[in-house]
Amino acid sequence: MQLVRGIHNIQPQDHGCVLTIGNFDGVHKGHQRVIAALVAKAKALQCVPAVLVFEPQPQELFAPEQAPARLCRLRDKYSLLAELGVERLICVNFTRKFACQSAEQFIKELLVEKLGIKHLIVGDDFHFGKNRTGDFAMLSAAGKTFGFAVTDTASYKLASCRISSTAIRQALQDDHLTEVENMLGRAYSIIGKVFHGDKRGRQLGFPTANVLLKRRNSPLSGVFAVMVNTNIGVFKGVANIGARPTVAGVRQQLEVHIFDFNDDLYGQCIEVVIHKKLRQVMKFNDLDALQAQIKLDSEQAKLALKQIVI
Repeated sequence: MQLVRGIHNIQPQDHGCVLTIGNFDGVHKGHQRVIAALVAKAKALQCVPAVLVFEPQPQELFAPEQAPARLCRLRDKYSLLAELGVERLICVNFTRKFACQSAEQFIKELLVEKLGIKHLIVGDDFHFGKNRTGDFAMLSAAGKTFGFAVTDTASYKLASCRISSTAIRQALQDDHLTEVENMLGRAYSIIGKVFHGDKRGRQLGFPTANVLLKRRNSPLSGVFAVMVNTNIGVFKGVANIGARPTVAGVRQQLEVHIFDFNDDLYGQCIEVVIHKKLRQVMKFNDLDALQAQIKLDSEQAKLALKQIVI
């Protein structure tokens, strides 16, 4: 799939597409229905199915402390959208200058002149331009002027089933992992590159693969029974997600102890698939107490994953 980073990188050959705009955080089942419609419409019109996202997401720019935790990184989003048949991902750098352009400018300069859209799929609550003056009605009217059709994403929502990124975040916070899996169409996972940590886990007898959570907030925290996908196989393990209150303050990261594993994963990307929450993050009085708890967590994780055959 083609990745276009920044409006300035849109080329003349990128002109002409069926487009949808949104955050697509998590690429859940509701998103998947929209993307299926996007791909079908593009095929019918014989042009490229494209998705436009903003980085950072608007709320992360205007109210970073209140911005919701991301379900996935841009890289994960790219992979999930590519699997669904999207052929072009356009990532627009969302700045205050960009946000201050008029709604009319957004339509004429970006959608029409730069992208040459043939069909647009957006939610009826989509707002854009300075002071959010642009809306679905304006897009529909502009489509009649510039020659593109507009479809509401509500047309593709799953019947009698409310799925949203917000609902998934809430379900993660409430430890309703089965509900999360039903909304995503897959188990929730975190993907990231393993980096060199302080080797604290190794000193305690439980070496860990450490992954920085490259987001302001994690959508979940605690200790979990997990499956770990690596480039050399799939393994069972136990993971701590979030802060490390006993040894390292509030740094947000994922630490996973992989059972019966001695290979080197440094620099590699791994996927940690969440299966069951074992407990909340806790602060211990000393490292001996932490070591005893990790041993207990490992035993509970092994029991929780006993039925999974790899």
